[in-house]
Amino acid sequence: MQLNEMIARQIVERTMKIIPYSINVMDANGRIIGSSDATRLHQKHEGAVLAITESRVVNIDEATAEHLKGVKPGINLPIFFQDLVIGAIGISGTLQQVHHFGELVKMTAELIVEQAALMSQVEWNKRHREELVLQLIRGSTLNDMQLQAIAQRLDLDLEQPRIAAVVKVLPIGNKAPSLENLQQLVHLLEYPERDNLVGILSVSQNEVVVLKPITLSGSGWSKEAETKRVNLLLKRIKKEAKFQIKIALGDYFPGLAGLARSYDTAELTMHSVGNRFGEVFFYQDHRLPAIMSSLLEDPWIREQLEQSYLQLQKRDGKGLLIKTLKTYLKQNCDSALTCNELHIHRNTLRYRIEKINQITSLNINNIDDLFQLYIAINLFHWK
Repeated sequence: MQLNEMIARQIVERTMKIIPYSINVMDANGRIIGSSDATRLHQKHEGAVLAITESRVVNIDEATAEHLKGVKPGINLPIFFQDLVIGAIGISGTLQQVHHFGELVKMTAELIVEQAALMSQVEWNKRHREELVLQLIRGSTLNDMQLQAIAQRLDLDLEQPRIAAVVKVLPIGNKAPSLENLQQLVHLLEYPERDNLVGILSVSQNEVVVLKPITLSGSGWSKEAETKRVNLLLKRIKKEAKFQIKIALGDYFPGLAGLARSYDTAELTMHSVGNRFGEVFFYQDHRLPAIMSSLLEDPWIREQLEQSYLQLQKRDGKGLLIKTLKTYLKQNCDSALTCNELHIHRNTLRYRIEKINQITSLNINNIDDLFQLYIAINLFHWK
């Protein structure tokens, strides 16, 4: 730990509230890096050099001050951090005035140094945790042993099975989410401690990734248990934050390499649901749209698959045929359920299906054509 000007300034400001005398803070070389007298900054303080090199309190009277460079009457005390001298603090004034304050000022300075060191360690851990998360989800060049060694230094458990979730902060009215919103979301995901590994994916896209611990059983992991945890998170966000989120959860894949695959399924799910209404989306419930969303990024492929739907849309002025087709697919192609849902006669359904076949040049009774129609009609939901 080294004294820097920011910490020195904090020490000066804090101690000036305790005593009414001039304060100087010197680095390990005896250079003044913080002072209540700005004219003394960056000067060498020979009294501090003595205090630092000899690890002792150095009292300076007026006679001694005349023989030392950059020195005024007062007291200089070494500042310790983990049993090492890292600098000194000086109080200017007659010895009779200031010697009573020496230990108090020294203790205040060392407490501020310890606090700064702790905050620095916290920030270091947080930054490296986030870097590790991004390495894990994007496919690291490091091998498993190297990743485990990094995790061990950060006191993280990578043996625990996890799934990836992508969390997106939604706009508030016409106001885009801020970095502060993302940081607050990260805090809510990390505390109270749930062993979540969290990283900011994209400030511009307002997305955060979280590697969530799960419990595996003979039948896999429990979607119901994760739904309960996500609902608790949503309640906390509504209570403590001024924003809303959308969350997409990926599937579980074993091993460290499985975390990247889990992230891919979560990201595909988030991309596939687009602006669809809702807050929580599981990859298992949107597997086909999620997979297709990546395949259909090629405009030519999308155009080929959309042709049949566009023809139907153009010829279906009242939207009855599209509504019938959507209901038929939703009811798993069960004619009786479709008729009940639409309150129509079986002959009416048969007529509408024949009309759809005629317009699209596809045959709903053919599995390939039916699948093509299913994809085409859903493409408009995935945009």
